Amino acid sequence: MRVKLSAETLRNELVRRIEEISGEDLLKCYQCGKCAAGCPVAFAMDMLPSQVIRFAQLGLVEEVLDSETPWFCAACQTCYARCPKGVDLSRIMEAIREIVLQERGDYIDLSTLSLDDLAEFPQQAFIASFRKYTA
Repeated sequence: MRVKLSAETLRNELVRRIEEISGEDLLKCYQCGKCAAGCPVAFAMDMLPSQVIRFAQLGLVEEVLDSETPWFCAACQTCYARCPKGVDLSRIMEAIREIVLQERGDYIDLSTLSLDDLAEFPQQAFIASFRKYTA
């Protein structure tokens, strides 16, 4: 895959939308990898958090929106605490989830959950899931 780097590529529509929603500047990230090195759920992600930012910067929209990484983000702020540029990656992941939900609809169909399942799940799991997986 060839990607042509230009000002247009780096400031593509996806980057603008993520920045508008998150309030973060994606170009501040210079790929040091400290976010990925400290992420407690990086082992489960299909691409590292820093790679999500790089793919967005390169205009690889479908790769970003198809990634499972934003859905695994625990929003624990470890990445933010470690980032030398102060990029709040959990806000970026939240913005990506919001964009996916706006474009593709809800990730979980609540009507498919049985009453038995609903009774066993802790309430905090529902609160976190509703925020992450529904529009």
